[in-house]
Amino acid sequence: MVPGEYGIGRFPATRMRRNRREEWNRQLVAEHRLTAADLILPVFVHSAQAASVEIPSLPGIFRHTINALIDNVGAAKGVGIPLVAIFPVTDPTLKDPEGREAINPDNLVCQALRALKVAHPDIGVMC
Repeated sequence: MVPGEYGIGRFPATRMRRNRREEWNRQLVAEHRLTAADLILPVFVHSAQAASVEIPSLPGIFRHTINALIDNVGAAKGVGIPLVAIFPVTDPTLKDPEGREAINPDNLVCQALRALKVAHPDIGVMC
């Protein structure tokens, strides 16, 4: 069989690929690009009076009051993070087998969500 006949042996001679000499072209064909817009900020909320309490099992990570949470979300929004995920610390005395605190309209998550939407109406929130 003759090379190139019926598509056999053509690959090395004809390789269809973009010229990647120029920066704009390399960016065009880049497979992965991570920006702040791709991130979700996890925020930990508690109802205690202390402004921030370090989480023992997560060194360097803090639980915040709702007021401190608003400031932190504002800073995250300022660098382009579009979404936050709220993780509350629910008082164990409020927990029951039926999960009544979860549907309480004044629970910690609902309070934090209302405050965040007043302060930062364009931020996305996951609960």
